[in-house]
Amino acid sequence: MYPHLVVSTEWLYQQLYQKPDADPTGKPVVIDCRFSLAEPEWGYQQYLQAHIPGAFYLDLNRDLSSKPQKHGGRHPLPNTDQLAPKLAALGITSQETMVVAYDDSKFAFASRLWWLLRYMGHPQVAVLNGGWSGWQRAGYPTSAEIPQKPKTGDFVPQLQLEMVVDRAYVQQAQVSQDQILVDSRSRDRYLGQTEPIDPVAGTIPTSVNYFWKDVTNDDGELLPIEQQQKRWQNIGAADEAIVYCGSGVTACVNLLSMEAAGVRNRKLYVGGWSDWCSYF
Repeated sequence: MYPHLVVSTEWLYQQLYQKPDADPTGKPVVIDCRFSLAEPEWGYQQYLQAHIPGAFYLDLNRDLSSKPQKHGGRHPLPNTDQLAPKLAALGITSQETMVVAYDDSKFAFASRLWWLLRYMGHPQVAVLNGGWSGWQRAGYPTSAEIPQKPKTGDFVPQLQLEMVVDRAYVQQAQVSQDQILVDSRSRDRYLGQTEPIDPVAGTIPTSVNYFWKDVTNDDGELLPIEQQQKRWQNIGAADEAIVYCGSGVTACVNLLSMEAAGVRNRKLYVGGWSDWCSYF
């Protein structure tokens, strides 16, 4: 469907259980990314109760973000020199190890890891179509056992700095005819009718709204490629798309959708609305 972008539960099951142990390419490393913004410990508690056998857990706040400051948004990018040893400890080697990320939130958190690994120069990463619920629906095995750490990999970040922009870059893009700002939040947040998280409601002037949840169906599966292409057809005239959300997490779902649709030259404004409104 989307090779090395989104993989099916059947594919992952075959890789984990039907692939010969002697296969030189090795089995993929599976990462559980379940999380709740409202209850930060919820995801790890769910992982302890049951997960895909052999999966490791990475936490949005502790592993996939750094501590927020006055500016920079609620989920700044992690220190990649600190994240790299964590990835290596899970048996991930740069440019070699296939990584499959999953959550139970329509890619909301798995896509953050997907984007981060690509930003760190590791394109061998995909998200699991349907996530944890899809794995369960398929009747595949689950486990509460915490896997032992494998042989340490060798992960050396090669940052793709062109993939990310800051507030100053967004400001100049506002007056550009060749760039477009994409707000990934819900319509009511985009319109400033409600704001459940950040202290100020509203959106970045000149932005257009593409809600991240519209990328998948009700089962958390990526919609067909034709629908992904149709979704972005109206921004095709722009030379560059700058995508943001509240804090650089769910915007990654739209970036995944753009990748599937073949939209090139796209960047993430990590700080998003939480950074933008911190200057008010």
